Amino acid sequence: MPTDDLPETFHVTTDEQLRAVSNLTRHRIMAVLRFEPATITQIAERVGLAKGSSSYHVRLLERAGLVKVVRTRKVRGVTERYYAMAARSIELPDPGEGGPDVLMRHAVADLEAAPADAERHVRMAHLRLTDEQFAELGARLQALADEYRELSDPSLPDTSLVFALFHPTQGQQAEGDAK
Repeated sequence: MPTDDLPETFHVTTDEQLRAVSNLTRHRIMAVLRFEPATITQIAERVGLAKGSSSYHVRLLERAGLVKVVRTRKVRGVTERYYAMAARSIELPDPGEGGPDVLMRHAVADLEAAPADAERHVRMAHLRLTDEQFAELGARLQALADEYRELSDPSLPDTSLVFALFHPTQGQQAEGDAK
């Protein structure tokens, strides 16, 4: 499916959309659809769900506008639907102070579910940066992620890149400084 006509970003704005993307199973279904359309059967196989469960979750994503039917075909008298993402990326609203960060929770769940013997690169660094350095690092990380997204080949296995650049709350900084 050509992705040239897809909007760049889908902005999650409603409670229904937020509930749809907040579910880990639906997050994994969207990951399946990230690079190519798939049927309910294909989604179920790739995510490890029963077809009925897969259909339920896809319907919720479709109703929220996050995925759409991009093609249909008749197979033995049954209409087979191919689903794809409604945009290249999804932007969630800021969770606000103390709110759960859905993307990070999903990323940690995916990391924990990844094969223990698979190669992975997980690092955490504590930095002290000026506002300008903070902004520059954020822009460089985003540019690097965008560069590699353009290089992505749908025929290769999935690789997830997650980064979070943030200022911890003052209480967390003080605790870290005391150690």
